[in-house]
Amino acid sequence: MFDDDAASKALGIEMLSAVEGGAVARMVVTESMVNGHAIAHGGYLFLFADTAFACACNSHGPVTVAASAEITFVAPAREGDELFAHAEERTRYGRSGIYDITVRRGPESDAQVIAEFRGHSRSIKNGEATRS
Repeated sequence: MFDDDAASKALGIEMLSAVEGGAVARMVVTESMVNGHAIAHGGYLFLFADTAFACACNSHGPVTVAASAEITFVAPAREGDELFAHAEERTRYGRSGIYDITVRRGPESDAQVIAEFRGHSRSIKNGEATRS
């Protein structure tokens, strides 16, 4: 799925790992991602976390999309920051799932948290997401 994700690739997002129920992505905050307060625009941070969420929830095989998602911004990210999004499956039930994604400044597990994202997924029957 990530191979066909033009939006994420246009922002320079890299998928470092994608395993069943989890994913790790990397992104560097560029000049074009910074708002008038000289910090990363929240929409870019949401898209970054959402990309890791998408890879984690699609790791099981069926086409899966977001049913809902929310993000809490914890600390500002700035131009040049190297961010990592760690997605982890919390639970799957029927065609639904819940995933937590932590965005950190740096690859270490104790690196500063920038945002916490929670996504609710829904598997699509019969490829509904790909129909026009």
